Amino acid sequence: MIRAPARRAVPSPAQPVSDEAVRGERLQKVLARAGLGSRRACDEAVAAGRVTVNGRPARPGERVDPTRDRLALDGVPVAVAPGLVHYLLHKPAGVVCSTKDPAGRTRALDLVPPEPRVFTVGRLDVASEGLLVLTNDGELAQLLTHPSHGVEKEYLVRVEGRPGPSAIARLRRGVLLEDGPTAPAKVGLVAPDTLRIVVHEGRNRLVRRMCAAVGHPVVRLVRVRIGPLRDPRLAPGQWRRLEPAEVRALAEAAGRPSRR
Repeated sequence: MIRAPARRAVPSPAQPVSDEAVRGERLQKVLARAGLGSRRACDEAVAAGRVTVNGRPARPGERVDPTRDRLALDGVPVAVAPGLVHYLLHKPAGVVCSTKDPAGRTRALDLVPPEPRVFTVGRLDVASEGLLVLTNDGELAQLLTHPSHGVEKEYLVRVEGRPGPSAIARLRRGVLLEDGPTAPAKVGLVAPDTLRIVVHEGRNRLVRRMCAAVGHPVVRLVRVRIGPLRDPRLAPGQWRRLEPAEVRALAEAAGRPSRR
């Protein structure tokens, strides 16, 4: 008995794949979407050799994959991967920056959207207030927290007593703490009991320890600036998304080695 040949399944027509999906997106389009300027301006930056793709000079008209390729302008990484978010939060006093808190206190993470998951970049102790960056952008976070990159942070600090010229001079020169001397700081008096202090180190509770070392313990501490970022209209507990230009400015500030 001869069996009829088995019928072969006829494959359904493949869905057409766009040229963009196969070859990636045009570089100038990706750069413009990241807030670096118009497509023409981005083309000019590529032509001038200012843009790199995975560490090599970019080619005019090339295509890239934002999910895999690493782009940089003037040596500073550009955030182009899809799904990245960057929040600026005004942390109130009493809120913790840790991921988990056994005491059940409110976390900074509880004040921003739960998805996508983000983490705090840098910290403010539970009693301190002010600006805090939260993001899922690991590359930017590494730039901001690396010891060789001294991003300035500015604080308004109300202290006990009235700091005199001698105490202010010591803060400006640097004071000796248990974990070593501090770098020189920018310090000014804005009220008899209130200082404006700008530092670029990331040590734990640094400003509080500096003020205690010169005999003026902190009563209230508010961070008002992180690098180029400030927003006096952001009330305690409020947050907003950073604009692409702000993310870029923050990356540029972090990408410059600190002048110590």
